[in-house]
Amino acid sequence: MEHIVYVVDDDHAVRRSVVGLLESAGLNALDFSSAESFLQHTFADLPSCIILDMQMPAISGFEVADALRASGREIPIIYLTGHGTIPMTVKAMKGGAYEFLTKPVASNDLLNSVDQALKLAQDNTLQRQEQYSLKQRHLSLTPREQEVLQLAISGLLNKQIAAELGVSEITVKVHRRRVMEKMQARSLADLVRAAERLTRNQPSE
Repeated sequence: MEHIVYVVDDDHAVRRSVVGLLESAGLNALDFSSAESFLQHTFADLPSCIILDMQMPAISGFEVADALRASGREIPIIYLTGHGTIPMTVKAMKGGAYEFLTKPVASNDLLNSVDQALKLAQDNTLQRQEQYSLKQRHLSLTPREQEVLQLAISGLLNKQIAAELGVSEITVKVHRRRVMEKMQARSLADLVRAAERLTRNQPSE
């Protein structure tokens, strides 16, 4: 799977050094000299991570992370700073940072962090794709099929669902078969798990 490693640092020498290291390891790097230009660029829908300078003019690394979070982007962040402190590290990790490294950073440490961050990003991308596919399958159900789905996962038998909906048991069997086909469920357990994933990933009020 293709990927992108974003490098955001106002120090030209540091930025070019990091990009050179990444490219030498066969990684696809895209660099920015300011947080503003990074936040304004068009993001590709690919697994990615960010190597982000903590202290930049105008917008700090923390503010970049806040802006990404507000836009709904979940990109693992590897912070780089020349003036790291324990409180800063704690704040970064609590804010969801993947790693917090101080300059100058050892090449192997940075590459290892990037490798692990990209694996996390790839897993997240696959999960989002699976969730989207699941939602689309659920949306393909008719209103009656959705009713049958809810009653089926609550443990009711076909004859009980028929009584609940005021239809024949044969009609329930037809609807149930279509629900299983559309949701790509091989068993009731599969159907229950799919419904749980849909509920778990719904935005809270």
